[in-house]
Amino acid sequence: MKILWHGHSCFQIIAQKEKDTKVSIVIDPFSKEIGLKLPKLEADVLLISHDHSDHNNQKAVSGNPFIITGPGEYDIKGVFIQGIPAFHDDVGGKERGQTTIYNIQAENISICHLGDLGQKELSPDQVERVNNVDILMIPVGGKYTISSKDALKIMSQIEPKITIPMHYSVPKLKIKLDGLGEFLKTLGIKSVEPLNSLSIKKKDLSEEEAKIIVLKS
Repeated sequence: MKILWHGHSCFQIIAQKEKDTKVSIVIDPFSKEIGLKLPKLEADVLLISHDHSDHNNQKAVSGNPFIITGPGEYDIKGVFIQGIPAFHDDVGGKERGQTTIYNIQAENISICHLGDLGQKELSPDQVERVNNVDILMIPVGGKYTISSKDALKIMSQIEPKITIPMHYSVPKLKIKLDGLGEFLKTLGIKSVEPLNSLSIKKKDLSEEEAKIIVLKS
C-alpha cells in the first residue's frame, strides 16, 4: 500500500488488490480557492467527509470514481469502507454541522480518516466503531477542527500504530490554522523528517511502538 498526502485533508491511498490490480482511493480533494494546488488525480473511489469547498472538489478527480459522501458501509473492489457520523464542532454540529469519519480496510490494514472533526473527544459508540486502527489521519490545526491537545486525547482513545497529521498551516494556504510544530510540541517531539509518501505492508506495522509520520504534500 502507498499513501500520499496532497495537502490539507486530501490523501490518496493506492492499494494492491491482486498481483497486477490496484485500487486508488482519494479523500477530501480541495478547491484551488484555499491557495493550494492539487496534482492530477484519478481514483476508483472518492470519499468526501463533508460539503465544504476545502474538502469536496469532486471535479478535480478523474476516472469516474464511486463517490461516497457520508455515513454507511460500502464494499468496492475488495476495499471495505465504513462512514461514521461525527460533528464538525464540539456543540453537536450547531456551529459547523456534521463531518464523516471514514474507516478503510485494504490489504488487511485499517486506516481511519477523521475528516474535519471538531469533537474534543469521540463518543463511546464512535470509539467502538472505529476500533483497531493501524493508520490514523487526524486534523491538528485547530480553529475549525480539533486542536493539538484535543488530537492527543483522541489518539489515546484510538491508539493507532501510526498517526499522520493533516489540516494544519502550510505555505500558500489561505486558511488560518496552527502549524505542525504546535502538534509536535504537544507530543514532546522536536522534529520529524517528512516523507514523500508512505509505502507499507501489514507486516511492517509495529505492535509495540506508536509512530508519528509526517508526509510532504
